Amino acid sequence: MLVQTVNARSAHVVVLGNEKGGSGKSTTAIHVAVALMKAGQRVATIDLDSRQKSFTHYIENRRAWAQRAGLNLEVPTHYCVGRGDGLNIEENEAVEFAGFAEAVTAVEQSHDFVVIDTPGSDSYLMRLAHSMADTLITPLNDSFVDFDVLGTVDPTNYTVTGESHYSTMVREARRQRRMIDGKLTDWIVVRNRLSTLGSRNKKLVGDGLHQLSLRLGFRFTEGFAERVVYREFFPRGLTGLDRLDEDTLGTRPSMAHVTAQQEVMNLLTALRLPIDERGRRRAAARTEWFASADTPLDVDELLTD
Repeated sequence: MLVQTVNARSAHVVVLGNEKGGSGKSTTAIHVAVALMKAGQRVATIDLDSRQKSFTHYIENRRAWAQRAGLNLEVPTHYCVGRGDGLNIEENEAVEFAGFAEAVTAVEQSHDFVVIDTPGSDSYLMRLAHSMADTLITPLNDSFVDFDVLGTVDPTNYTVTGESHYSTMVREARRQRRMIDGKLTDWIVVRNRLSTLGSRNKKLVGDGLHQLSLRLGFRFTEGFAERVVYREFFPRGLTGLDRLDEDTLGTRPSMAHVTAQQEVMNLLTALRLPIDERGRRRAAARTEWFASADTPLDVDELLTD
């Protein structure tokens, strides 16, 4: 493997990673990016999954809908880094590194955050991004099928018996990060597609994550429940944090939209990202948004007539 490092940067790097597809990485990434921009932060985004391009398409949809509907939607500075397609592995890695380094270099000094979405498979670019993460977010569907990416469990009592391939990779990436600058990546596992009702599976997965977190040193929190509104957001590039009115959504908002908005705010609070207070003041001066993540949502205001 080609061993190189990206130059030191001032922007806080948030990486979305999981070696299993369909866990909600791109959906979580766009919500984190938009939430940061609404908090007055300067945000750049990088899509390393140049085959699927879900993150890129989400942002393109957002830009197109804003223009079509005449909306002032926040859109990040975006890059999509292609993979090398040659026959020589080292040459491919050199091409991929050059594209990634070019994107990071272009935004590292001019932005507060860089949000990176990685592919759902092991690759050079995926490992490189993990090794430079300040915050690593691993979305995980709330099932033992997805839990298997992190660890193994005993089939009789569901106690954790070992670590899986992705956990091993993250451990090594965090070790490399400490060797470079002495900093520790803050790793958060986010439980997506949670059932709104309590269940035995929900409790067992939660118990397993607690056991594994003590071994691997990650935090875990609840993310997004299984809601249709998240799927409806994608074609227009919208998020649960955009203004809830008929002009923006294209339909009358419902309680599901309000609940989704609260879920996103709860997630951002749990992530504990280093939001610049000067950015908060800039945001408050130019738009009516939440003063802080602790401010409760006014449902009557959000569900406008």
